[in-house]
Amino acid sequence: MEFNKHTAEEILDSLNEGVFTVDKNFRINYFNKSAERITELKRNEVLGKFCKHVFNSKACYNECPIAIVLRQKKNIHEFESEIHCPSGVNKPIKLSAAVLYNGNEEPSGGVISFRDISDLDKIKRKLVQNSQFHGIIGHAKQMQEIYTLIEEIADSDAPVFIHGESGTGKEMIANAIQATSHRRDKPFIKINCSVFPPNLLASELFGHVKGAFTDAIKDRVGRFELANTGTIFLDEVAEMPLQMQLQLLRVLQEGTYERVGESITRKVDVRVIAATNKNIEEALAKGEFREDLFYRLNVIPIYVPPLRERMCDIAPLADHFLKKFSLMYKKNISEIDDAAMDILMNYEWKGNVRELENVLEYAFVRTPDGEKITSSKLPVSIKQKVSNKINNNSFLFNDPEKEKLIRILEKHQWNKSKAAKELGIGRTTLWRKLKKLNLVEK
Repeated sequence: MEFNKHTAEEILDSLNEGVFTVDKNFRINYFNKSAERITELKRNEVLGKFCKHVFNSKACYNECPIAIVLRQKKNIHEFESEIHCPSGVNKPIKLSAAVLYNGNEEPSGGVISFRDISDLDKIKRKLVQNSQFHGIIGHAKQMQEIYTLIEEIADSDAPVFIHGESGTGKEMIANAIQATSHRRDKPFIKINCSVFPPNLLASELFGHVKGAFTDAIKDRVGRFELANTGTIFLDEVAEMPLQMQLQLLRVLQEGTYERVGESITRKVDVRVIAATNKNIEEALAKGEFREDLFYRLNVIPIYVPPLRERMCDIAPLADHFLKKFSLMYKKNISEIDDAAMDILMNYEWKGNVRELENVLEYAFVRTPDGEKITSSKLPVSIKQKVSNKINNNSFLFNDPEKEKLIRILEKHQWNKSKAAKELGIGRTTLWRKLKKLNLVEK
């Protein structure tokens, strides 16, 4: 088949994702059918117009995706934003963006693909409403203590430092802090400090002025300025270069900063929540993290325990994820059989809650609608590692007492007092049994 412009447009129009292109002046010169459907705008209404005037998104003015690509010299994927539709609805979207180049390798425009995630956003809100604490699932004593602490600091503007292994849910803790704080209706800006090159991180955090560096073609507002009167979440803060750490320390101590390439001192009122998965003691000893910054951030420390230290949370987490996947995939799968649950309870979960979610999604997708998840649907690598532990006698696998305890604890949502009462034993005796069977938080 001859591949010409008409064929290319037919292919693009057949996609479920919205696609549009802009010229080097950011005027729209292509708009596919899915873009029409998602934006509620017709192609002939938008062609030739500046994209920021069409989408009316905050990102168009503060975080233009094409501008980000030009600045970072790499394409972006799964960038979250929203668009304002003529009906008055603000639709959340996820988009990918790339710069188009001419024969001389000069930027000649850009292409953006995007999809409507309104349904996923509704699912997320529903799960948060039905969760135990602002989207967080956890019955373990350590998690209960975190919930109490978050409620106690609701009226405080003191910095919070969250640390814990990758995949434990540090961002969800930050979300809960924001949701319960007196700044909950103010801006909440997030940035992962590990994804930006050192020379660009300062611009991202504090902004820059035109001409500050090669690609600074206009003034740009930084994340701190966007977060003014609200909260900023600095994920992987320990990855920040030492010079940048000094600048952050100044913001925390004085509430002032300068844009890159500018000598004007600006004031900002921001509550800082920081997080890292690094071993802070090692980072401090090696000089990778400034002690003065650590003590300034660590006013309210929160340690998120790894999943292996709160195995009692596996069952409620699994139940939560099955509800999530049932909504996402429109399948009715709400149970995991005993053999599969036994494997989940005996796995190490080095990737923590994120790894558990991925494993359950894999099993969910493989399981027919209306059936239970069985051990045969779990990843082979998970089963093999658990099997190796059984052979090494690290713990009992098919232990009838263990299975009985899990069933009774699940029945009572892991309420140990009710479980002990049904078993006819005291809480202390139950605790000893749970500890022996590796079912109790350390």
